[in-house]
Formats: sequence, structure tokens, C-alpha cells
Amino acid sequence: MSDLLNGPAETAAGLTVHGADAVDKAAPASTRDAVVSAGVPAKLAAKDPSLWGPDAEAEAKIRLGWVDTHQRSRELLPQLAELKAELGDLDHVVLAGMGGSSLAPEVITRTLGKPLTVLDTTDPGQVRAALGDRLERTVVVVASKSGSTVETDSHRRAYWQAFLDAGMTEAEAGRHFVIVTDPGSPLEQTAAEMGAFTVLADPNVGGRYSALTAFGLVPSALAGVEVVELLDQADALAASLGGDSDNPALALGAALGAAATVGRDKVALVSDGTGIDGLGDWAEQLIAESTGKAGVGILPVVVESPQSPGAKGADVLTVSYGGALAAGDVPGGGSDPDVAVNGPLGAQFLAWEYATAVAGVVLGIDPFNQPNVTESKENTNKILSSGLPAESPSFTEGAIEVYAPAGAPGDLVGVLRWLLDGLGDEGYLAVMAYLDRFADADAARLRPLLAEAGGRPVTFGWGPRFLHSTGQYHKGGPQVGSYLQLTGAVADDLPVPGKPYSFGELQAAQAAGDRQALAGRDRPVLRLHLTDRSAGVAQLLDAAGELRA
Repeated sequence: MSDLLNGPAETAAGLTVHGADAVDKAAPASTRDAVVSAGVPAKLAAKDPSLWGPDAEAEAKIRLGWVDTHQRSRELLPQLAELKAELGDLDHVVLAGMGGSSLAPEVITRTLGKPLTVLDTTDPGQVRAALGDRLERTVVVVASKSGSTVETDSHRRAYWQAFLDAGMTEAEAGRHFVIVTDPGSPLEQTAAEMGAFTVLADPNVGGRYSALTAFGLVPSALAGVEVVELLDQADALAASLGGDSDNPALALGAALGAAATVGRDKVALVSDGTGIDGLGDWAEQLIAESTGKAGVGILPVVVESPQSPGAKGADVLTVSYGGALAAGDVPGGGSDPDVAVNGPLGAQFLAWEYATAVAGVVLGIDPFNQPNVTESKENTNKILSSGLPAESPSFTEGAIEVYAPAGAPGDLVGVLRWLLDGLGDEGYLAVMAYLDRFADADAARLRPLLAEAGGRPVTFGWGPRFLHSTGQYHKGGPQVGSYLQLTGAVADDLPVPGKPYSFGELQAAQAAGDRQALAGRDRPVLRLHLTDRSAGVAQLLDAAGELRA
């Protein structure tokens, strides 16, 4: 049995955190003792908005509903049962949402083995594939707190037009939509005009903390999940949140904060294979968007397995997650994490939210705002109005056009090596793929290859999905990142109904807008444009493989 599993553990309501005490004790002074002395556990359980300082207090007052939203969400259960009965044979559930509106339902349904099509892209090929799948049996859950999210609005428009083109009347088309939004949002009015079903969410919960609100529960329930079990699991854990001891969520939050204050400000998130599928992607957004601001932050790095490159390092805290640990089991088969978090999914959601809020106290930041997210959006809107900026490749190699900063090498392997060599001892590389995450799925294989070749943390995100996640950290967190952006040729574009642009043009504008935001911070940005996506991905993987030689 590993030392981690033999060491102190903290347990409540079936959720266990191993190893946090050792991480805390490795710091010069106990972070947990300091947090407890300040009364943080009781104050947080009581939703005290003063915990993060006077500048954050106004935001915190309207963003702490997640502490007990699982209790109010029980009011949704009869409505969800009625809605499912009303939809009848509409059994293909498509979720159109970004960031906090899509990541939790994806984890829930993957973990519990229920089918859900998540549409969180502007890639025309991926959107077209979704539109062509069982349209007559499809119910589209359009989820957006603000109601103004451009990707989600574009998906709604595309499905509306597809239903009409299939011969439905507007009244019939409207019955294929369920709108989840905040009370009073523009989308609530749009839903009424469409004749769509509407479910209003808890307005006092921010998107990345909304797993146990209507945003997480509606699509999951329609997909067949018994969501009351998630609420029961969170409710059982909630009783521990105000305590100074026997509080595993506090142990996790103190460990995250303690590690970050002594330079371990990257967190490798890895499944231990014991029953929870994809929680790392959800926690990635929660941690990155909550902590990455004012030049500080914790960078989450989702890795494929405990043995994967990038899972360990002098500035990396490795945290595994899962549903249960068998007696004597070692996470990763001998590659132990620093901290292991195990327990039911509903409790995991609440524990990670609480821990992230505690880490915000330790770091001295507001964990509920996202001050830099709008920058790329504003750049995108300007580009859609004025057109893409003219750019010429630095060179072309095979199926890849290379757009490199001045002074970079003139070959693919060389320019990748140049990018990795520039990371230094504190930097990280973010791979940002504006591609189809299903048709171009092999692109994700770049992450471990580049991590091994560079010896530094490497993240991988699908664009524009990551803009609602790690995008905040890239711009607001420590400015030590380097960026590899992948774009691809569009063979068959798709119009956005009612808009003067297509999905392909929107995708290109989002990529260009983000490049501008990153380049404006004098960070290295390398863009590789795949003129043939399949050939380009294969060529890029070969080049990354050569780097390891």
C-alpha cells in the first residue's frame, strides 16, 4: 500500500481526501491552520461575502448560491419529470452550451453511462454532423446564463433552421427546444417567442459553479440520469463544510493553496480509473477561471494517466480523483499522486467548488469573476465586422502553413523545439486546437508528446471551448505561458442563419481574436494551419515524435 494511502485522510459523507495534510505541512507555515484561525470554514458555509476582501464583496454577494443550491434544486425535480414526459419520443438529447453550461452535464452523463451530444464548438464540420444525427428525435437544450453567448446562439439558430427545413412548422420546431437560462435574460424572452420549454436556473450561482443547478441537471435528467442521487450526495457532504476538522473539502482547498504559495502552482488532474469519467475537464475550468487573474493563479493540467508526461514536476501538484479506492489499491499502479480525492460525483462537485473558493482566500483573489474573458470576445466581434487580418505564412511544410514569430526556425521540427526551449523553468505550453474534437481527435495526442519532449507542463484545449475555461488563466494568470494554436481548412462551411457570417468565419475570427489577445501580452504564439486536416495532424504528430529522439 502506498504511503499516501497509509497516511492521514479526511472523510465525510463518503468523500475521502488523502495526502492533503502532507502537502500542507511541507509549506513553511500551515495554510490550513491559518484558514481555520480566520474562521473561513464557518464563514464560507454561511456564505459570508467578505472572505475575499472588499473589492470582491459585491460580486461574492450574488455568487455564493452554490453553497446550498443543491437543496433548492430539488424544486426542479417535478418539473424535470413533467418535461421528460412531455417530450415523449424525443430521446436524442443535444446540449448547446459553453463552459459551465456544458462541462458538468458531460461529466455526469459520461460517468453514469447515459448518451448526450454536447455541442460546444463553432467548427462547421462538427456542427453539421450534429445537425445530421436523428433530427426528428432530437431535443436541443440551449443553455446560457446570459443568453448572449455567441456559440450557443449560433447553435440555436442552426437547429431552428434545420427543423424548419425538415418540414416542421414553427410551433412544432419550438417543441424541440428546452431553454435553460437565468431569470430575466434575453434568452428567456427568445424562448417565449420560439414556444420552447423554459427552465430558469439559480441566478446566484456563476457558470463554473453551476453543476448542481438547472444547467447541470436538466440535460442530465433528459438523458436518463437519476439526478436526485447527485443532490443527495452533495447534501450529505454539506454538513461538513462549516467544520474545522473532518472537512475533506477544506483539506483539499488548503492543499491547493499551500502548494501554490510555495511554487507548486500547476495541478495535474488525473483519473485513478475508479468510476468518474472526465471530472478533470470540469475542474480545469473551475480552477483556471476562478484563480487565474491579477498575475497569480493555479494552472490545471488534465493528463491522460498517472504515468503520462507532465503529471509530475517540481512545480506540479498531482491530484487524482475517482469514485472509490479498493483496499490496498495504489492510484496509477505505483505512480502515486500527492493528493487523492475519492467519493461520489455529487459530493465531488461541491467539494471542488468549496476547495477552489478556499484557495481563492489563500491566494487573495476573487474566485467568482473573470475579468479577462471578454477581451477575446471583443476582438472576435471586431474581426467579424472588419474581416480577418491579412497574414502570410512564415513557411509551408507539407500540409501545414506555419505562422511563427520573427526569428523562429524555418522548419516544423525546429520551430516546435524553439517553442519548447523557450518555456524555461516556470513556463507552460498551451495547445489550442480550433478543430473538430471528434473528426480531428488525434490532435489531442500532441499533449503528452510535447510534454515529454519539453519536460514542462502542457495543456490541451479545444477551441473555442477553452476560451470559457483556461482562456481566463492565459490572459489573467502568471504571464509565463507559450501558445501553440492549431487551425484547419474548412472544406464545407455552414451558414449561421440570420447572421452575416458562417460557422467557419466565426471559428476563424475567434482564433484570430485570441491570438491578438495573447500576442498583446508579448507571449510567444505559434500558429499552425492545417491545409489538409487529416494529413496535417499526422504530420504534426510525426514532428512531435521526432522531438523526443
